[in-house]
Amino acid sequence: MHHLIDTHAHLYSSKFDSDRSEMVQRAIQAGVIRMYLPNIDAESIEGMLALEAQFPEHCFAMMGLHPGSVQATTYRKELEIVEHWLGQRAWAGVGETGIDLYWDKSTLDIQKIAFARQIEWAKDLGRPIIIHSRESNRECLELVGKAQDGRLRGIFHCFSGTLEEARQMIDLGFMLGIGGTLTYSKSELPTILREVPLEHIVLETDAPYLPPVPYRGKRNESAYIRQTADMLSEVKVVPPAEIARVTTANALRMFL
Repeated sequence: MHHLIDTHAHLYSSKFDSDRSEMVQRAIQAGVIRMYLPNIDAESIEGMLALEAQFPEHCFAMMGLHPGSVQATTYRKELEIVEHWLGQRAWAGVGETGIDLYWDKSTLDIQKIAFARQIEWAKDLGRPIIIHSRESNRECLELVGKAQDGRLRGIFHCFSGTLEEARQMIDLGFMLGIGGTLTYSKSELPTILREVPLEHIVLETDAPYLPPVPYRGKRNESAYIRQTADMLSEVKVVPPAEIARVTTANALRMFL
């Protein structure tokens, strides 16, 4: 069985409370050897760390503040908590951070502040940064471009954008995180990814969100990364084993 890595999964989510251990075991049995857990905010840390402690060879925690949790009254305190935890131990990465203009455009200014702060922490720690850029590729690319001094690397999670934006991300030293949306009938990703070398792509689920076909409408889980890998195999016209080999090597290079 070809080994795969899920570079982005919220497996500590309450959506998994009834069968979390079994769900992780299903992923391991499906050949998913590593699952990277992006943090959301102060509320998600405890559950994330508990899951990592339960599966230390398979689950790897990251520390950051999600742009959706950046609120005027609390974001400074939330950033203090992230900074505290970043100083306590080694983490797989910094994130999930970035900018989200889908849910709330009114917080753009403080989202930028929070994102820029986390970029600096990632550079100082030498860790990859996991970027959420929903409807904000332009804004995220601008901040990353200003901050890139050769020390910054990471993943544009759940990549959605133009081929030109993909090339800009790659030129800045980033990889594209590709998940279940690749399998959706109206997705433009297949057309774009045909032009993107496999060396710049990593796989993810964003579980419990964005399940691939044929699981749309259901809860996503890490085992379902196989459907995305199979679709990428079709798009790139290379065997599934090659998709697994290259994307796994890409992820290990990014995180280790």
